[in-house]
Amino acid sequence: MSLAAERPIHCLSFDVEEHFQVSAFWSDERRQQWGQYESRVERNTRLLADLLATHGMKATFFILGWVAERHPDLVKSLAAQGHEVASHGYGHELVTTQSPERFRQDVRMAKKILEDLIGSPVVGYRAPSFSITSETEWALSILVEEGYQYDSSVYDRFHRTEKETRPGEMFQFCTSAGAIWEVPPSTYKALGFQIPVAGGGYFRLFPYAVSRALLQRLESQGSTLVMYLHPWEIDPQQPRMNGSWLSQFRHYLNLDKTQVRLKQLLADFKFGTIRDIAVFQKEMGRATCPAESPVAFPS
Repeated sequence: MSLAAERPIHCLSFDVEEHFQVSAFWSDERRQQWGQYESRVERNTRLLADLLATHGMKATFFILGWVAERHPDLVKSLAAQGHEVASHGYGHELVTTQSPERFRQDVRMAKKILEDLIGSPVVGYRAPSFSITSETEWALSILVEEGYQYDSSVYDRFHRTEKETRPGEMFQFCTSAGAIWEVPPSTYKALGFQIPVAGGGYFRLFPYAVSRALLQRLESQGSTLVMYLHPWEIDPQQPRMNGSWLSQFRHYLNLDKTQVRLKQLLADFKFGTIRDIAVFQKEMGRATCPAESPVAFPS
């Protein structure tokens, strides 16, 4: 059966970072102390890989260059198991806090580290905290220039961006440097709002029955689901970080339920890598940029 004739699977992704690197706990002082905190990312990521193997599924792992430098065998293992290795940047700095020059250095460094480890091109990128917005669209041109072919950073949570996204459907941004595919995490439109249902804190906040119902409704509408989680979200025993009440609530809410919910998710839906879906949708001709600026995914 040809690729175009197959029913598309959904996308599952993980942003591979340490529990102490999340934006909610960010400070320049704390960044200087990263090396002093207990590392738990390899343990948690390998648990995720084992869970995926049990269900016979693959996923995309957006890995920080900082993490890859310290856990090279983890990166190699994920690639060897058939998962997609993609870039989460180097140091988990929000795009909104970086200059174009610093952003270029960040994504270039991360790409090189990952490619040197796996020996194949890294074509995908996701910004920390989905921080490519209408105010930082300049970052997309830099991604094209640095050899990235898709981005998964534009997350239309409650109309956060001015760019109209199509939940679960990859589309193209036309930049001054050429085209780049955008793969937005899934949202469900209700009462004029885009309700986040793609994962992360929202997956932990909503009862699983609610998440499943909304995801099934999107699926019935023909949408390809784009889900995301973090390795630290399956680790209720992680050391506690100091932070505001809101940051503590958002980070630690229902960590003891995430792994069970993820198992249910894998039983209820069929997942693959973002790159696999990108190839599928490209072959289906879902493109919005002129033909003179194509994006070609390596086969």
